[in-house]
Amino acid sequence: MAASGGAARPGAEVVQLNVGGKRFSTSRQTLTWISDSFFSSLLSGRISTLKDETGAIFIDRDPTVFAPILNFLRTKELDPRGVSISLLLHEAQFYGITPLVRRLQLREELDRSSCGSVLFNGYLPPPVLPAKRRNRHSVAGPQIAARLPATTDRAPVRRSNTMPPNLGNAGLLGRLLEDRTLTAASEPGAVRIVCGHHNWIAVAYAQFLVCYRMKETSGWQQVFSSPRLDWVIERVALNAKVLGGALGDHDKMVAVASCSEIILWALQADGNGSEIGVFHLGVPVEALFFVGNQLIATSHTGKIGVWNAVTKHWQIQDVVPINSYDAAGTFLLLGCNNGSIYYVDVQKFPLRMKDNDLLVTELYRDPTEDAVTALSVYLTPKTSDSGNWIEIAYGTSSGVVRVIVQHPETVGSGPQLFQTFTVHRSPVTKIMLSEKHLISVCADNNHVRTWTVTRFRGMISTQPGSTPLASFKILSLDDLDGPAGCGAGTDIGPFGERDEQQVFIQRVVPDACQVFVRLSSTGKRICEVRSVDAAAITAFTVHECEGSSRIGSRPRRYLFTGHANGSVQMWDLTTAMEMLGKPPEAGGLTEEELLRQLDQCDLALTGPPGPARTPNTSLRSPGPSRVETPTPSPPLPKHRGEPLGVSSQPRYRGSEGDSPFSGGPRGGGSFVERCQELAQRLGPPENPEPPRFGGKSKTLRPPPPRRPPNSGPPPTAPRTVPSPPGPVPAPPATADALPIIPLATPKSRLNETSF
Repeated sequence: MAASGGAARPGAEVVQLNVGGKRFSTSRQTLTWISDSFFSSLLSGRISTLKDETGAIFIDRDPTVFAPILNFLRTKELDPRGVSISLLLHEAQFYGITPLVRRLQLREELDRSSCGSVLFNGYLPPPVLPAKRRNRHSVAGPQIAARLPATTDRAPVRRSNTMPPNLGNAGLLGRLLEDRTLTAASEPGAVRIVCGHHNWIAVAYAQFLVCYRMKETSGWQQVFSSPRLDWVIERVALNAKVLGGALGDHDKMVAVASCSEIILWALQADGNGSEIGVFHLGVPVEALFFVGNQLIATSHTGKIGVWNAVTKHWQIQDVVPINSYDAAGTFLLLGCNNGSIYYVDVQKFPLRMKDNDLLVTELYRDPTEDAVTALSVYLTPKTSDSGNWIEIAYGTSSGVVRVIVQHPETVGSGPQLFQTFTVHRSPVTKIMLSEKHLISVCADNNHVRTWTVTRFRGMISTQPGSTPLASFKILSLDDLDGPAGCGAGTDIGPFGERDEQQVFIQRVVPDACQVFVRLSSTGKRICEVRSVDAAAITAFTVHECEGSSRIGSRPRRYLFTGHANGSVQMWDLTTAMEMLGKPPEAGGLTEEELLRQLDQCDLALTGPPGPARTPNTSLRSPGPSRVETPTPSPPLPKHRGEPLGVSSQPRYRGSEGDSPFSGGPRGGGSFVERCQELAQRLGPPENPEPPRFGGKSKTLRPPPPRRPPNSGPPPTAPRTVPSPPGPVPAPPATADALPIIPLATPKSRLNETSF
């Protein structure tokens, strides 16, 4: 099937094209009117051609997308119906059709701006690379510190001595840390982890850490930068409210970990920081977090390390291999590989640490003894009737989701099994029990199952119990072949307080510059966040910042995105949640309206920016105005790109200060007199009304003769009679005549700035 290009002009060469197996016929002039395009190079011989058996030039591209491109070359108009705009832009760039490329780019940029959308809240530029850390000391104990060699620049020597003598995988651990040290040079400026606490955020790069604080008046300000380390940061923990610290309640603490080593800093209110110490867990640190004043590090190998801000003591204890954890109040719960859930009361740490023993107690054991791979604790609000219930939801390696409940006043009895769901066929990787929903995620491409939770007086109820709500996936791919990333910085969630709607953050591909915010309960998309500088998003988190001291202020939820160029961008999710249920308001131009407007002009892609150029039709030189009769022109075709609002009546245009309402060059007289003079020149209406103006005006020059009111039209003012079709000779120019602009005016050539 051939798509004909219409009748060719006399002498024009007809070109036969075979685009992806479909035949097209057009003229050389149609294909080559844009210089330096693909077709200009093809037909001039600069590009070698491949012809089919009929002699048509073969082009191995999509014929469906080529059809609107060829139509644009013919008519300079665009009709993208039925074709993806992004695909059409890609093909237009391949063919080098620069006017079409610019038009499509303007269409794509209709709702985009370098200043972001209404959700964009702030931009933190990349920080300055700090100096290298020099003074390295360890609090692992004098017996280990005595064996350390002299300080050198080779980190593997120091790392090898941090392992206990009886640790069998010391060589493997050293190789892992050495590989990660070499990886630091690949992307040293990319953001790896972003975490927040109260009005502080900590941003981790490959080898250093930066802390920011938000003030009510000045916004986000950088207050601390760590020295540059000699290994790659893999975990970050931040505590912006330390109770009972060395400097009172104004202490802040931040810690980083890599492999088995942990560094802890104390931050003052003014931003100055001091290193508290370097701690060693002996095995790779899988989780690093604060529970109250305690810094806790856990490993899947079965070790837990605790540092207390009051006793200044670091302690390590062996437990069962740990797969998951969660904290509620002062309780730390550990989900272990043997199917048991252990809890630790961190308030008893200072007393028990003297005995060199952590109070680790078994709370519950799974009936099938499957490994507890995900854990979530929910404390019900305290009431006078029912007290404070502890509700625990956990997932297992076999895909089972269970809910257990315990009342703290029940002495001698453990938690009771409340509900069981067997809806996953892969290990459960995440679980969240909140006030209204139960959410579980399994290893099958982040498959999510959700249930609604029924409560009675704040406690979970069996009538009617938890009912299924939604099933969806949060697909997120990781780059296994590229530079080593950080899984802690791209956790999908769910994020948010347990008594509010929580969200998932979805980054589909590793190098994407956009993420999708979705409700954790239903999977519904809340918004799409795209980086304002097109930089790839390498880390993200959701954090709720405290409100200001003003009356009526409330906490606001923000999305923080870290980027490959080192910047951090902030997005207001509270506004996004408020706009979720509201219909979109009519704004500016739609995409179709923009294309119709662009059809009325030729976009100039070169030349210096400047104002739009005025067409040469009906231009007047200074002096008396004259009448110009438009020459007859063929009727305009009724097509989609016809300019809107075109009138069949002649338009008026004059120089500045000389308009149809000024009656020629301005002279003396009041505004009322000039309007009356203009009315006499244009002719009276069929039913003239006497002018009614209040007040009197001062006469600056003798007024022209006027007819008395209600005296009828003057005999010298003949009525206008339509002229027969055909060319009409131009009347003699008079000083009082008005310029008339013809209807058929050429398209204005606008450059990008004026557009």
